[in-house]
Parts: sequence; structure tokens; C-alpha cells
Amino acid sequence: MEFQLHPKLNHLLCLFIITLSFAHAQATTFGYCADVNYAVEVSGVEITPDPVVRARPVTFKISAATGEAICGGKWEITVSYFGFVVHKEIHDFCEQVSCPVATGSFVVAHTQKLPAYAPPGTYTVEMTLKNEKNKPLTCITFNLKIGLGSFLSNI
Repeated sequence: MEFQLHPKLNHLLCLFIITLSFAHAQATTFGYCADVNYAVEVSGVEITPDPVVRARPVTFKISAATGEAICGGKWEITVSYFGFVVHKEIHDFCEQVSCPVATGSFVVAHTQKLPAYAPPGTYTVEMTLKNEKNKPLTCITFNLKIGLGSFLSNI
């Protein structure tokens, strides 16, 4: 005997699974830009939603720890697509977190809306945190995926 769901229940189950796939955050694999002992050690990167939907907000959450207090600085973000830089931005670090950041663990979260014209595919993101003297405190790279189905967000 084969088990079958009622058609309406089957549709609800599919809708629930699709909703979950767009709403949850996933830990993203990241690497350091260089083989250096940075003052800030990153322990995790989360991107919500993953894959990203263009023309909709995306949140990056970086979990890290520092061995020295951070009184100021800047985040430099570079986005590449097929090896070509397609976007660059700089943010005041103290606008992202409450400064000074004491030694220990902290989280930086940044939300922004990606352009509607961004083609689907895998992008490489490089995030560098520099102190007020422009010294790199950490630098990480990770991939950001804009899904094939994300064109639906423009309808």
C-alpha cells in the first residue's frame, strides 16, 4: 500500500518547505585573505536569506572575537563577479557596532538591498576591517549566491 497525502495538504507542505528555504540563515564557509595572525578572529558568517534574492534586503552577520579593544575603524567591502570587481563600499565600523568594542566576542550585522539587475550566480565578497590607523584587523572572503529563481522578486 502506497502512502499519499491529500492534494491540499501536499500543496501546504510544499509551500511550507519553500518558505523555510527562503527564511533561514545558513552558516557560510569563509576564509582569511592571507595567512596572517589577525587581531580579530572571525568565527562565523551568516547570510540571510541564502541564496540571496535580488532587489530584497540581505543581512550579513559576522561573529568574531578580538584580543584588543577596537576604538574605531572601517569595514571595506569588495564584491567580485567572475573575477571582476562589481561593487565597493566603505562603512564606519562604529556605525555597525557600539564602540569601543571591548576584548572578547562581538557580532557585526549589516543589511542592505541588492540591485534588481544583479545577475544570478556566485559572487566573491571580501570584507576587511581596519583600525583608525588603517591597519588591517581582519580580512575574510566568502561566496554569496544569488539564486536562479530570484528574478521572481521583480514581478
